[in-house]
Amino acid sequence: MSRIGLKDITLPEKVSVKSDSNGTVVVEGPKGKLEWTMPEGITLEESDGTVTVKRADEHRRSKSLHGTSRSLISNMIEGVSTGFVKQLEIQGVGFRAAVKGNELDLSLGKSHPILHPIPEGLTVTVDNNTNIKVEGIDKQLVGQFSAEVRRYYPPEPFKGKGVRYAGERVRRKAGKSVQ
Repeated sequence: MSRIGLKDITLPEKVSVKSDSNGTVVVEGPKGKLEWTMPEGITLEESDGTVTVKRADEHRRSKSLHGTSRSLISNMIEGVSTGFVKQLEIQGVGFRAAVKGNELDLSLGKSHPILHPIPEGLTVTVDNNTNIKVEGIDKQLVGQFSAEVRRYYPPEPFKGKGVRYAGERVRRKAGKSVQ
């Protein structure tokens, strides 16, 4: 049984949740508007500033989608009220980043600059040429963009060079020793 799916979601001020008969959920708040279609067998009930996600039956598929649906709707509500932020750090001599128009320009020690397009709905800022801040209302989009940027040069264990999440610890290995 899904324990997460049974929890109610409290709505912050200035956030509204609407669902129609097709299963489309629309969440509007001060930061924007998000839309998602619920799977079959999952319904949404709103009353007195709380939202409850219910399932139609006790089938295995409905149970598995119950908690997932509740988490996705909760993330949508958090996104339109406060937003999501991921921070990346670039470490390495000569490694840098810059925002040029709607692309992120990365110089990561390759023979060419890497131009990664910034999706609509995200705000990307670069501080000191090495700190990248990704902000948006869609948690999945923020996380996916951050993971794609990190994938260009993941942190390596010998010198620690590469793109990493802020606060991420990289286990360092000892290099070859001279006898």
